[in-house]
Amino acid sequence: MKNTTLPPLRVDEALRAAVESLLREGETLSSFMLEAVRLNIERRETQREFIARGLQARDHGCLTNDYVPAEAMLSRLDGVLARARNKTATP
Repeated sequence: MKNTTLPPLRVDEALRAAVESLLREGETLSSFMLEAVRLNIERRETQREFIARGLQARDHGCLTNDYVPAEAMLSRLDGVLARARNKTATP
């Protein structure tokens, strides 16, 4: 497999300085940028899969008429959040 390059990235001096200040020992600017690209690809793939599952669940719910109205689900989630907050607030 041949290696190729990504297009050059022009950034202002402040951004470059911020990145360079965060580099770990032995880490290069190029390796940092490559990791950032890989992580962003992974995040977007995960996001795409999440949306696809949500759309599939929506379609299934419409076909089977087996779904929970948004208001009911939001109410349930509010209850879960309130219980979690109470649990962390009570020592």
